[in-house]
Amino acid sequence: MTNLALNLARTAAAHPEAVAIQLNAQTLDYRSLDERSARVAGWLAAQGVGPGDRVAILLPNIPHFAVVYYGVLRAGAVAVPMNPLLKTPEITYSAGDCGARILLTYGPAAAEAGAAAAELGIGCTDVTADDFAAALAASEARTDIVERDADDLAVLLYTSGTTGRPKGARLTHGNLGSNTATVVRELGLTATDTLFGGLPFFHVFGQTCGLNAAVLIGARVTLLPRFDAAQALSILSRDGVTVMEGVPTMFLGLLAAADAAGSTGFAEGAGLRLCVTGGAAMPVEVLHRFEAAFGCPVVEGYGLSETSPVVTFGGVEGLRKPGSIGTPIDGVQVRLIDDEGKDVAEGEVGELAVRGPNVTPGYWNRPEADEAAFADGWFRTGDLARCDEDGFYFIVDRKKDLVIRGGYNVYPREIEEVLYEHPAVAEAAVLGVPHELHGEEIAAVVTPKPGAEVTADELRAFVKARVAPYKYPRIVQLVPGLPKGPTGKILKREISVED
Repeated sequence: MTNLALNLARTAAAHPEAVAIQLNAQTLDYRSLDERSARVAGWLAAQGVGPGDRVAILLPNIPHFAVVYYGVLRAGAVAVPMNPLLKTPEITYSAGDCGARILLTYGPAAAEAGAAAAELGIGCTDVTADDFAAALAASEARTDIVERDADDLAVLLYTSGTTGRPKGARLTHGNLGSNTATVVRELGLTATDTLFGGLPFFHVFGQTCGLNAAVLIGARVTLLPRFDAAQALSILSRDGVTVMEGVPTMFLGLLAAADAAGSTGFAEGAGLRLCVTGGAAMPVEVLHRFEAAFGCPVVEGYGLSETSPVVTFGGVEGLRKPGSIGTPIDGVQVRLIDDEGKDVAEGEVGELAVRGPNVTPGYWNRPEADEAAFADGWFRTGDLARCDEDGFYFIVDRKKDLVIRGGYNVYPREIEEVLYEHPAVAEAAVLGVPHELHGEEIAAVVTPKPGAEVTADELRAFVKARVAPYKYPRIVQLVPGLPKGPTGKILKREISVED
């Protein structure tokens, strides 16, 4: 028997009064989190939700998310977390695709979620409303935890849909349980840690490495429902955060906020012992700047929704290589393959393929997607990487982001790294645009730092002096900001480049 909710029950028994979730002055200890999740499980059963049924959850990082999430799992149902900023057609598609039995949301998202639920003919409940609190109080708590097998579905995560409609990545109790335990070991997390909860729990990075990891060992998570760098800086100091997990744009934002507030004062009072980045490539220049300003090591990891998510970590202790995603975690195997699925030669760039207990058994009702993503039991990630002599992996770029200019391969990340070395650059994205002569031309879209003065010609010349002639961006655009997804990851597909 297994069930991810068992981790909460065990921790609640061992550390009942320890704070599990904090949102500013509001706290929820492990005993209360366990008891409330048991009432949610009982309430769901009364609604006719049983083992294997899908429950859509549209909530930001508020205490209710943890209560509902573990209540769903405790009932043996499948949690389907979604971005609460989604609009009705988006909610309707994903909730309809998975056949959700009920939709759980909160006030600001209630109108969109309610419209989707009405269209699908299912119930929609605002779990932050007083009437739901009353219904829970009247519900019989489900003190048992429904037995599940390791290969039973626990969570269904809809991918961002960079091509076509979003797909539901099926994650089992075994997938998430094994990855959570490995994260705790790799990061050396203990019950004395306080984790920064700014990564959305509806996203796999925040869910596994933040919420589930903390619950496994009885640590505290202090929440920030929507990322704001100044607020995040305040939380890190106010709550004595020891482990900061975020995507690169969060670290960039913290650097800017620290500059404005006075980073020295922050660093002297901070308890940060470790920072973890993932979700997108961390520019080496940004990593070095953050470590210098905050006096805390930054380790880079790598993973995807389909891998629960962690595949590699960059070495919390021992050898660390800035710019590397590190080495595979325990029990996970990694290969670099060519288009035919054969191993590439040593030192060559290939597509990263993964096999292990963390890898999804496949997508929800997408046999054609399964066929494309899995080959001989290996999951093809779509990311291009190389491996050095020490077994450390380096992401070169997304396979689909590769730019082929005049027959030459250009990896956008390489050019972005150079742009981040310029003192006036806050954010940068490099992509290919159609070109009549060269097939594709290289374009750089850049956001300058506040108050910085720089021209497109200056940036073009800066990169040209540092890379081969075919690599530098002929097109450079300066913009006030770059489009980002729910975790703060830059969305290249939404960037438009002017001719």
